[in-house]
Amino acid sequence: MKTVTTPKPRPPFPFFRILAAALISLGVAEVGSVPLRASPNQQVKPGQPYAVIFGTVWGPDNQPVYGVTVKIRRATDKPKKTRWEVYSDHHGEFAQRVPAGEGNYILTANVKGVKGPDGRPLHLVQDVKVHVYNDEREDTGLHLTY
Repeated sequence: MKTVTTPKPRPPFPFFRILAAALISLGVAEVGSVPLRASPNQQVKPGQPYAVIFGTVWGPDNQPVYGVTVKIRRATDKPKKTRWEVYSDHHGEFAQRVPAGEGNYILTANVKGVKGPDGRPLHLVQDVKVHVYNDEREDTGLHLTY
């Protein structure tokens, strides 16, 4: 029997990285000009200051939960009116830009159809209230239980 080794394939040429670096150095593009993941009803326009609500969805076993719909609304809005809707990623994390300035927000989780590791349905312990003072990042967590 003969052992044959094959060379690892080379990664593709980083054309887009070089192009982006060239455009940035020429002043044609800006580093922070591309928004992360904007929802269609997002009210923060490019160039305006914004705050970020960042959070993690935790399961009953203190592990992050993937694919949970997080609904964000202003505290002054009606309970059924959702301004923003984001989903938790594979790390259980989510982020949403909100207008800068002082404001209160309420976060809820739509866990319809979400089940724990043992197959039992999950629900949110309580709605989470977040207070934003200006243009900063506010970290929070949503805890699910059986």
